[in-house]
Amino acid sequence: MKFHHRWLVMSLFVGVMGVSSSAHAALYSRLGGAAVYDSDFNITWLADANYANTSGYIANGLNSWANAYTWATNLTVDGVSGWRLPTTVQPDATCSSQNAGTSWGDNCTGSELGHLFYTELHGVAGQSILTTHNSFYNLFTNVQNDAYWSATEAAPDPGFAWGLNFSSGFQYGYNEADTYYAWAVHSGDVAVVPLPAAVWLFGSGLLGLIGIARRQPTQANRGKSMNPQQ
Repeated sequence: MKFHHRWLVMSLFVGVMGVSSSAHAALYSRLGGAAVYDSDFNITWLADANYANTSGYIANGLNSWANAYTWATNLTVDGVSGWRLPTTVQPDATCSSQNAGTSWGDNCTGSELGHLFYTELHGVAGQSILTTHNSFYNLFTNVQNDAYWSATEAAPDPGFAWGLNFSSGFQYGYNEADTYYAWAVHSGDVAVVPLPAAVWLFGSGLLGLIGIARRQPTQANRGKSMNPQQ
């Protein structure tokens, strides 16, 4: 295979790998600004952190845990379904407080809400994310100075579910009958072509280039075809 054919195959490979995987980075705008992709956790957040209110689901955006859970799982945004509430890891060694396999308190970066608050937005324990954050905060709108529900119920306490308060970065188990905010998240990158399709495109392109290379006569063969005496 000539050099330029090898170069084309390598370029195609690099391009497909760029589609199927993301380099380690932070947050990326998706769906025309309606969503934000977190490449660390491979999840996509709604950019509107109070979409339950702005979409008209509930007047002030506050929901019981059951209502928040139902809202997120039935949500469709720009034709994309499969949204959910974020999950909370238990136990989580990053949390400031630990007891019998239960983790709570500050700096809980193992969970999706905590990772967004501390790692991606550079929130500080005991301070509101509205006042202490980095530039990635500007990718989001309507972030509330209050607690957000997670999808994870607090197993030791029936009727309680985990949440994280964006006024302080504190993770806690809240009574499911109380009303707090819901922030929808989606597993994976909603903007990426599904991997099987990317692999199919790569395989088809690679086979096509190999076929072209094989059909190209070498310089010696060109001479033979032009001179039947050889």
